[in-house]
Amino acid sequence: MTKESASKLFDRLKWVIALAIFGAAVVGNSYFSDIAFLYRVLGVVFLFIIGLVFLALTTFGSNSIRLMRESRTEIRRVVWPTRTETTQTFAIVFGAIIVLCLFFWGLESLLSWIFKFILG
Repeated sequence: MTKESASKLFDRLKWVIALAIFGAAVVGNSYFSDIAFLYRVLGVVFLFIIGLVFLALTTFGSNSIRLMRESRTEIRRVVWPTRTETTQTFAIVFGAIIVLCLFFWGLESLLSWIFKFILG
């Protein structure tokens, strides 16, 4: 067995374990319905965190975590518009929507009138 195939096998095993933990959280929440709601929520959250840890240990999980970190870095680099720019853009978009709504309302009214005239 090569190192790559062993890695894929362990990744699949981690996925199965994580899914089993998620399933146990869901089933356990229903099975222990007589336990106080707070304790059930804490149990489900705990199991989901454990499941997410198993998923983070997979190749897909590590790539996802790296992507989230890079995305966070990119979001910090974004130059966000000022309040004035946002207000002006909103006004332009809102005005365009109103104009288009009036245009389509007029077009629909005209076509409706023409069809009523033709069809009687």
